Amino acid sequence: MTVVTTERLVIRDWTDAPGDLERIYDIYRRAEVTRWLSAPGLPLTDAAQAAERLAAWRARHAGDAGRYGTWAIEVRETGVVAGTVLLLPLPRRDRSRRTGDIEVGWHLHPDSWGHGHATEAARAVVAREFAAGTPRVYAVVAPGNEASMAVCRRLGMTHLGRRTDWYGGVELETFALDATPPK
Repeated sequence: MTVVTTERLVIRDWTDAPGDLERIYDIYRRAEVTRWLSAPGLPLTDAAQAAERLAAWRARHAGDAGRYGTWAIEVRETGVVAGTVLLLPLPRRDRSRRTGDIEVGWHLHPDSWGHGHATEAARAVVAREFAAGTPRVYAVVAPGNEASMAVCRRLGMTHLGRRTDWYGGVELETFALDATPPK
């Protein structure tokens, strides 16, 4: 299912088609991608784990009626999946349940770095979320991940400093973008 489109991208559900599963594995097996992620089970070490990762994403978003997700970023011109964009409620510090704080994030394959795909995909899903009435969207970034912090700045997000509010209290660089900028 297509979630949103941009001039260059199609943001869509990941599928269990062999090409999608191969791309999930190829993205999430790479240390240069996963070193910034605190998700358990990364990096992937076996291609079969891609299907497990997809099943976990589907389970996470099963009750979200398509509003939130972990989606593929497909380049229209080539059909190549550049990576993942996600939009979801941040988990409480103890991970017991979700907060009302909404996170946008991205994980791109290294062959897709430097083309503006993360910024374009994030901008599209954030605009969709603002249209649904959410007043503020956050991005949380591992300290030192300069590339992702640059995406946050290109999105016009404000740096709030390091916070430990979510994801088990891990210290993360926190950025926010308001639907209506303060006056």
